[in-house]
Amino acid sequence: MLLPPLDHQLSPFTGLTREHWCAYADHLLRSAHRFGTEDHANIHLPGANSRYGPRSDSLEAFARTFLLGSFRMAGDPSSTGWIAEWYAAGLDAGTNPANPDRWPTPGELGQAKVEAASLAVGLALTRDVLWDKLPERVQEQLIAWFETVIGEEYPPINWVWFQIVVETFLASVGGRYSDEDIDAGLAIHDSLYQGGGWFADGPERAYDHYVGWAFQVYPQLWAMMAPSDPRVTARKTLDGDRLADFLDDAAFLVGANGAPLIQGRSLIYRFAAAAPFWVGELSGHTRLAPGMARRAASGMLDYFARHGSITDEGLLSIGWHGEFAGMKQAYSGAGSPYWAAKGMLGLALPADHRVWTCVEEPLPVEVADTQRLIAAPGWQVDGTRADGVVRIRNHATDHAVVGAVVADSPLYARIGYSTHTFPDLTPESVDNAVAFVDSSGRLTHRTGFEYLGSFSEDGVQVGASRFTAHWIEPDPDSGPDHGSGVAGIATPGPSVTVVSVTRGAVELRLVRIAGASAGGDSGEGAVGASGDVAAGPSGTVATSGSACPALRIGGWPVDAASSEISTVRAVAGYGLELDASGTTTRSGAHPMGSELTIPWVGTAGTAYDGDYAAVVVLTGEGGASPGGGVTFVAGQGEGEDRFVFADGASIPLSWLWPSRFEA
Repeated sequence: MLLPPLDHQLSPFTGLTREHWCAYADHLLRSAHRFGTEDHANIHLPGANSRYGPRSDSLEAFARTFLLGSFRMAGDPSSTGWIAEWYAAGLDAGTNPANPDRWPTPGELGQAKVEAASLAVGLALTRDVLWDKLPERVQEQLIAWFETVIGEEYPPINWVWFQIVVETFLASVGGRYSDEDIDAGLAIHDSLYQGGGWFADGPERAYDHYVGWAFQVYPQLWAMMAPSDPRVTARKTLDGDRLADFLDDAAFLVGANGAPLIQGRSLIYRFAAAAPFWVGELSGHTRLAPGMARRAASGMLDYFARHGSITDEGLLSIGWHGEFAGMKQAYSGAGSPYWAAKGMLGLALPADHRVWTCVEEPLPVEVADTQRLIAAPGWQVDGTRADGVVRIRNHATDHAVVGAVVADSPLYARIGYSTHTFPDLTPESVDNAVAFVDSSGRLTHRTGFEYLGSFSEDGVQVGASRFTAHWIEPDPDSGPDHGSGVAGIATPGPSVTVVSVTRGAVELRLVRIAGASAGGDSGEGAVGASGDVAAGPSGTVATSGSACPALRIGGWPVDAASSEISTVRAVAGYGLELDASGTTTRSGAHPMGSELTIPWVGTAGTAYDGDYAAVVVLTGEGGASPGGGVTFVAGQGEGEDRFVFADGASIPLSWLWPSRFEA
């Protein structure tokens, strides 16, 4: 692929301009088209199928690349006739009832409900250059195909927007539609709002990139589709303020390397995470400088392009950097990664728009060290300018509900995530964990924990959660992987309170254990030790009266060859002794390398009720010395004990417990 020369005058951070974005988009489109059928209705990309099969996957590839093509056509209609011509043929063939290779309708296939939304949005954005030029017969075919969504049930998650935008498009072109469907979808959308610009993707504590690329993007696209709809008019300020609030946080979640926060499901969509930055400019509902918005978006595109996300054939693979089959979820097919197209929404803005003509401006982490508390997901954000790493410590997100007894979801339930490290995809892991290990090597999980709150004071941030540690014997019939932890038979361990005190690259992780003698394994095997075992849909507890096994406090997962350094060590002089340490190594490919290493400290034998403390550090190239940490200083009087960071910042022990987070 040929790219224009980098322009470091206009784009001092990435060198990328609109011309580069166009070149990438056109390369992705032309490469995908090579796998299209003769009539252009389906694109059969090489690779594994999703659980829905090849008919679904080929429609998905068509619809998602069409969305990308629609952005190119909307922003540059005069030079994109080749895109309009290619997709016009496919729109005809795909909806022709007489075509044996036609698309399944949304009424026939659930996944088609998703893809219908991309087609509707794309047709709305390109109405003058594509829809209005389609023969009446093809328009009628498309309307009939879209109308099968009317009255259909949609899960109460981000999917409600797929029905809203399709039926809104139908209303705009004279098709049938249901106000009841649209109103019901909007009501569900509002019910999922958690404040501060953040939505949960359903009734669980599911906070991830869907907050930005679905819940924030679709309301603005919908508003463009039907600007005179009274519902749009009534919601304009509400939805706009929510987007602006979200973007204020989102800017702090992009690393100087260009990567978005590596957390949550569907990470194979990669630079789709740029979509909310573009939609802020598209709608005008943003407080960010346009130069910062483009720097964030271009940084993401550049990051993935530099790390092999586009194959030699010009295709987007399933993975993070390059191909990695372990990131495939049940709904992932070869066309799925093309929802990265959402991250190219900026191409719908013309070349003279301010977001393309202004000079790039730095991200927050490129200006100074950053600290930010994001209430809804329970994240405390710490970015360090020296190495450009953004880290979160997580005490309110697990893709579950309080009290759930399931395995940890690797992409949601860890204590820490960053822009420079990829989570260990094995559910049982010491990756950013506080866990217990039994005699057979099995580790406990924390999902279902209680969020205890967070605060910031004197340059440090604090967040806390409490959970009953539990071992899980996974149920092999627990269903497809859609992000939640695996259900199964559970054995309870002790109650654990975890407090994260953070400053920059350093986390002081305090652990309080209660009831250590009430659960676990004394060498006979934990699950079913009492014989009281019964399976249930969200995990069933089996009681046990044996002693608690060893404690493990785990650090950050880093590739053995990377420049990031992960360390964990005990804090001398405080609490019970952590007299063991080690490194868990997983040889073999992972999404960012070939050998994952995770350091840990813990107890050599049984863990007991009481307090433990460790310093958990992640530092990148050019960052602070990984040897910098936290010391415990005993005071001369009651309430004077404190923890002191290497740079002199400190926090009294009395601020942490018992006053705030008493077990």
